Amino acid sequence: MSPRSETTAPGPPPRRAGPVAAGAASVLLLTSCAVLTAGDRLDNVPHDVSTDITDEPVELVVAYTDDPPVTELVEGFTELHPNVSIELQQTPFSDYIKTVTLAMSSEDPPDLAQYNPGAMRSLIPGGYVLDLDPYSEAYGWEGSFPAASLEPLRADEDAARFGEGSLYAAPGALSVIGVFYNRELLAKAGVEEPPATLDEFEEALERVAAAGIVPFDVGGLGVGGIHLWNALLNAHGDGGAYRDWVHGVPDSTIETPSALEATRTFTRWVEAGYVPASANATSDDDARADFATGSGAFLVTGNWAAFELDEAMGENVGFFPMPGVDADQEPLISGSSVSFVVSSQTEHPDVAAAFLDHLSSPESARIQLGAGFMPVDTDVTAQEGGVLEEINTAYTRVAEEEGIVPFPDFVTPGMIDRLTPGAQGLTSGTLDEEAFLAEIQTEWDRVHGR
Repeated sequence: MSPRSETTAPGPPPRRAGPVAAGAASVLLLTSCAVLTAGDRLDNVPHDVSTDITDEPVELVVAYTDDPPVTELVEGFTELHPNVSIELQQTPFSDYIKTVTLAMSSEDPPDLAQYNPGAMRSLIPGGYVLDLDPYSEAYGWEGSFPAASLEPLRADEDAARFGEGSLYAAPGALSVIGVFYNRELLAKAGVEEPPATLDEFEEALERVAAAGIVPFDVGGLGVGGIHLWNALLNAHGDGGAYRDWVHGVPDSTIETPSALEATRTFTRWVEAGYVPASANATSDDDARADFATGSGAFLVTGNWAAFELDEAMGENVGFFPMPGVDADQEPLISGSSVSFVVSSQTEHPDVAAAFLDHLSSPESARIQLGAGFMPVDTDVTAQEGGVLEEINTAYTRVAEEEGIVPFPDFVTPGMIDRLTPGAQGLTSGTLDEEAFLAEIQTEWDRVHGR
């Protein structure tokens, strides 16, 4: 989830525009494409796949919005295959769902595009993106990509249910939500080490507040409140029931005892003053900047903030996953990947698939780590140590136990528009816990039905 107003995927924020980013110009380019007329589903199952790459000149176009970092990953691939040139087309996030849908369903689509669950609900049923199962088998992606990163990228051919079915994308970098903390402020409050249970976390919050220190920096104007609620949902949650709900399994619901308890914990922390009264007027960027300058003891956000915080705080910043109710319960962390799909109309499916395979390489892993993301190859760790290594260690442990779960806004294209004001209502005290859960379940019902 990113510090911005958005319509889906509270995932990592754009860190910079690539040198060939098209910005607003790409919006005009993409929306001006001639869209294919409705008709039969396109044949999107590749035939005669090969892992051999041609020596002939190949030109590919990649459309994307977030930067995980796309430019460096592309450069790494083209260095290995100098006969391949890749043009990048970057679009602002607020326009991406609409433009990528139009572009990928046009007569001249980009060869690859950044995955977005909202766009996939129309692109997969039309056959506009490749079923990657044949390439997954050819390259052995089940062994080279973490299973938790592939699961959300699977869907049935109607895109009515995610989490199972054919594979439609491959991850280019991974992200997780967790708790950043200020070591000096915790020491000042008498908190000697990160908490191992939720009760210990509450005790730490009480000590921090008693010491006159702001417990949390929260960007409630953006998605900071959602991050905090989401982390508490992980702490209280039933991983199986939550996954079913996110993936649209029939009769799933968020109105569960564990979700209610997580939401009550959120409001209890608000009432105790652990969440600043100004949170709903604070952007995610400002909350992150405040935390970096020592404003608060804790910040709940994604690993995409690690690079910035590490530069600003050095050894003073640490990271831990939100602890569970019990120290020995199944660990859960909400996470996702910045992933890429391949157009079913590309003239170079083998080359496009080779680029996806390259994303799981040790070389790409070092690029991903250097940008503050989790590497697809989890065996590669941050050599310099510090908070990046702490995040990678936490992710790897939870991924090995299959505890990585999708972000809650992946449920529907419009879920973020219910979650954001809902979390703001909890923070301001104008919305109670039951009403909040009922609101987001109504959005689930609108798309998936009961």
